[in-house]
Amino acid sequence: MESKNGRNEFQKNIGEKEQRKLKYKRQEKQSVWKGFEVFGIIGWSVAVPTVVLTLLGMWLDKRFPGEHSYTLALLVGGICLGCLNAWYWISNKMKDMEEDE
Repeated sequence: MESKNGRNEFQKNIGEKEQRKLKYKRQEKQSVWKGFEVFGIIGWSVAVPTVVLTLLGMWLDKRFPGEHSYTLALLVGGICLGCLNAWYWISNKMKDMEEDE
């Protein structure tokens, strides 16, 4: 009885390893493009809020001049928002990778 359990467990482990190998072989062709995709998503997720909030700050500085610079404050805010956005994308990609394994 133990030999059947041991044999079934062995076959199950071999099957799982083979499935992982086949999956990685299929993804191997796309790995470079996947890297560019993730890099692009992260770059845009930081750049877009930074640029939009900086432009808003410039408009506010022209419209409502004062002692403090809206441009600088919103630039920093845009960078912080972009970094949080990038962190969100990276954590989602990491979860997806862990689920695939």
